[in-house]
Amino acid sequence: MAKRMWLMLLIVGLFIVGIGGYKFLQIQAAIASGSSYKPPPETVTTIVVREEEWPASLSAIGSVSAVQGVVVSADLAGVVRAIEFQSGSRVRAGQTLVRLDTAQEHAQLQQANAQSELAHLNLVRAEKLVVKGLIAQAELDRMNAEAKSADASVSAIEATIGRKTIRAPFSGVLGIREINLGQHLNEGDPIVPLQALDPVHVDFALPQTDVSGLKAGAAVSVAADSAVGSNFNGHVSAINSVIDPATRNVSVQATLKNPGERLRPGMYVDVKLDLGKASRAITLPASAISFAPYGNSVFVVENITDPKTKKSYRGVSQRFVKIAHERGDQVAIVSGLKPGEEVVTSGAFKLRPGMAVAVDNTIKPGNSQNPNPADS
Repeated sequence: MAKRMWLMLLIVGLFIVGIGGYKFLQIQAAIASGSSYKPPPETVTTIVVREEEWPASLSAIGSVSAVQGVVVSADLAGVVRAIEFQSGSRVRAGQTLVRLDTAQEHAQLQQANAQSELAHLNLVRAEKLVVKGLIAQAELDRMNAEAKSADASVSAIEATIGRKTIRAPFSGVLGIREINLGQHLNEGDPIVPLQALDPVHVDFALPQTDVSGLKAGAAVSVAADSAVGSNFNGHVSAINSVIDPATRNVSVQATLKNPGERLRPGMYVDVKLDLGKASRAITLPASAISFAPYGNSVFVVENITDPKTKKSYRGVSQRFVKIAHERGDQVAIVSGLKPGEEVVTSGAFKLRPGMAVAVDNTIKPGNSQNPNPADS
């Protein structure tokens, strides 16, 4: 009985050992298979790097402002007696816009004129008396000062009356009036906007890296959505001497002719600056660049040797590049690439250095300096 039991235990032990050995071999085979597994190559599109003609121009988004623009306001407090303009009308420099009530000032002017006349009469009498020796020279000097003071009072009241007639400071186009007849205006209250619309300024900003090639007088071309098919030409009239520490951009102002006054203050426009002769540059589609705070990079397709198997395959290596300018779909590369190298143009976000790739250029991303979208 004991012998049979030992035999059973031996058989069970051998069975367990056999099962364990079989599983061990399976696990070893799986590990070996996993270590030799390679993921399939990622499909990407590529372009062969080459030099192209790069126009010597810069592009920016600008905002239109008037060369002369102001909100006409009340110089002194008063009640509106007459409004002599229409909203949106064109006015000349010096044209009367608003008259405030001056009844009180005219009454004061009459009083001041009477005092001035009396002071001058007294002065004439005093001059005769001084000659006869009846009054002292000091008394004559006092009366002379009183006459001058009376004249100054007359001039001050006349100036006050003049300031209550509000005139256009320059020729231009009025906006919408902000006052009504009989309304009491305080000093500085707005009356109506006034803008001179030809010529106009266009204000825009450029990166500090572009300032060195920019000079006052450079040709500027402006296009606006509200004037499709029309370009407005002008020149750079001012470059700010200070660079914004927050954006590292420099403010630039251009002056342009505005025929037909189609450009209005506050309007956004596309600005193009002509910097002279074009140059040669290595160009890439913008989709090829992996933008990052620590540096911009691209993936270059090349033959890579596997260090384990010593076999060669088509893979990618990461290359850091320096970008000069952007235009349309393209960017100009200053350093990091050479003509003839093959660069990934789409699918770069899923790549890592050393990964295998399969190139399929059936559909490629845009690569034009002047793109024209189908729904534009």
